[in-house]
Amino acid sequence: MYSIVAVCTGNICRSPMAEFALRRAFEAAGLAEHVRVDSAGVSDEELGNPVDPRAGELMRRAGLDASRHAAQVFDPVRFADRDLVLALDVVHWRRLRALAPDEAAAAKVHLLREFDPAVAGEERSGLGIYDPWYGGPEDFETTYGMIAAAVPGVVRAVARELGTARDAAQDAGRA
Repeated sequence: MYSIVAVCTGNICRSPMAEFALRRAFEAAGLAEHVRVDSAGVSDEELGNPVDPRAGELMRRAGLDASRHAAQVFDPVRFADRDLVLALDVVHWRRLRALAPDEAAAAKVHLLREFDPAVAGEERSGLGIYDPWYGGPEDFETTYGMIAAAVPGVVRAVARELGTARDAAQDAGRA
């Protein structure tokens, strides 16, 4: 099973929005049984808390149920069983790469917006998704829009990888 974790600061806004949007997209693509998605934060200050009420309301309106979400902290041990680590902002990308036990683990870390074709080729410094926690509902809408724009690219990339893995397994079976 292909495993993805989305990571932000406290795991109450951006990363849960990405987690639940990705889950729904993988379900729609018929890949839910092949892909596992969860989320975490780089900080423990929100540990155990539910999603921010503003993020929760936005997700409800979008048809996503995050009512059982409880914030968790990214443990570097997770590098071993994750294929893709999606950082929501540049500071998270840096922190996660610093936590990586080796170069192979660090190579799993990508900014979520790297998968948004509208910003392909932009400098990494411009690919972060700012924290809506400090703003109002419109900031959550903007953040969710940035997340949603990248989700199809993640699904396409993972589907290609899964297809390649299946093709290799089939080829190995023919040998």
